[in-house]
Amino acid sequence: MPTSPHIGTWDPSRPFTWRDGERTIRFGRGVASDAAESVGAEFTLLTSQRGLGDAPGLARAADAVHVVGPGLVDALARDLRHRVRGGTLIALGGGRVIDVAKALAAADPPRRVVAIPTTLSGAEMTAIHRMIPGVPPGRARVRPSLVLADPLVMASLRGPALAATAMNALGHAVEAPLTPRANPVAVMAAHRAAILIAQGLPGPDPDGLALGAILAGYAIGSAGYGVHHVLSQTLARHAGVGHGQANAAMLPHSLAALSAHGAADAWPSGLDLAAAAAAGAAAAGAARLRDLGVDRAELPRLAAVAAERPELRDTPGPADEHALLAIYEAAW
Repeated sequence: MPTSPHIGTWDPSRPFTWRDGERTIRFGRGVASDAAESVGAEFTLLTSQRGLGDAPGLARAADAVHVVGPGLVDALARDLRHRVRGGTLIALGGGRVIDVAKALAAADPPRRVVAIPTTLSGAEMTAIHRMIPGVPPGRARVRPSLVLADPLVMASLRGPALAATAMNALGHAVEAPLTPRANPVAVMAAHRAAILIAQGLPGPDPDGLALGAILAGYAIGSAGYGVHHVLSQTLARHAGVGHGQANAAMLPHSLAALSAHGAADAWPSGLDLAAAAAAGAAAAGAARLRDLGVDRAELPRLAAVAAERPELRDTPGPADEHALLAIYEAAW
């Protein structure tokens, strides 16, 4: 039986198949190359323009191909709904593409989603996504039933874009241990994820970053999130900031606010998260919100919008409009 030299760790370069309830996660270099064979059925491909260029063979094997452009997930899914057919949707792309596939599957069940992530967003590991307007309330959200996580594909962005998506993943690892739904498995996954991402970005180490993103996505899918993601998502949705860049810009300041309310006790000891977040924000070109085109006069409006989010109940410390504005001001 193979043994690990470090009890409690896993070599990120070691491939694995993880059967978790109704879903299967296949992790390792090359797992994305045989996606059509892994699915074993007719499928519709949803992808980005970048993904389409990287996987022409998958596009040729698909019954139909839909390129998901920029925009809001709920609006994109609404516009695609009448055109997308088939019971199996393969989502090859980042969080936006995968979340659109999940929204389409939730709107018209039963549908199976297969995710091939091309970023570190973690969307492939959760049932967190927007719903298409008009879908009946209470409709179950969807998480992919098959995840093909290839580190070379997941970490295929370069430079600032890779740093930005890594900070999104690190934000998952930061927030999951703090919510009322935190549990031992999610917390252990989040701790290991934070270490892998912090250590993997400077290289960069695609295997470590990819495994960190998978574990962080698992953690947030299990335990949920709070103030950091509310602040970041509000910037992405209402200020036109890229999702990864929003996370990169906010994480140093979210960490500071959470630390002031004792959250540091829930994070892995011996890891300087503040330094990792600051380095990631700089590498992403997102050291300040002003650098991302956010007008300071818009901050009160953004804080008011963010204050309406119910997820704020799951975060330590005050998270009212005044507190959120103070964090935005610090980040500006």
